[in-house]
Amino acid sequence: MTADAPLIRESFRRLHPINAPRPVSQLPDRVWTDEDWDRIRRGYRARDMDEKWNVFAEGDVVFMHRSWTGHGIYEASFAPVAGGGRRIASAVMEADGKHYRSMGDEYDRLMMELIISAIVLGEPATDLRVGLVELTARASGKRDLPSGVVEHSALGLRSGS
Repeated sequence: MTADAPLIRESFRRLHPINAPRPVSQLPDRVWTDEDWDRIRRGYRARDMDEKWNVFAEGDVVFMHRSWTGHGIYEASFAPVAGGGRRIASAVMEADGKHYRSMGDEYDRLMMELIISAIVLGEPATDLRVGLVELTARASGKRDLPSGVVEHSALGLRSGS
C-alpha cells in the first residue's frame, strides 16, 4: 500500500462496530472543502500509543475508532453542499457506557470536528481545542484544566501536533 492509498476497514487489525448507536443531535457547522474531503477519505492511522484515533471512510461515511481497543465511537455521514465542499449531514455515536462515556451533545460535536480537523487534516484547530477544554472543565467542576490534559486524554495528540 502506498502512502497515498486510502485506509480501509481491512487496513486495521481489529475493529468493532458501534454496539449501541445513538444519533448525535448537534453536528458541526463546518463545510469541508473538496480537497479536505479527499484527504478525509484517505483516513488516518494512529502512529504510536500516544495517538488514540483511527479513521477511515466507506462511501460517504467516516468511521472514527479508538486505536487501542478498535471500538467504533463515531460514524459521520457526509453530504455535498451547494457550491462545493461537504458537511456532516448525520452522525451516530456509541451509547454503550462500557465503550464510551459521552459528556454531552456539544462535547460530541466538538470531538467529531476535532478528530477530523486536528488529527486527520493536521490543522491547529485552536478554537475547537479551547472549546473542548472549557466543556471538560465545566463537566468536571474544575475551572483550570491544563489544555494538555484534555488533548492527551481525549484526542491523543502530542503538544504542538
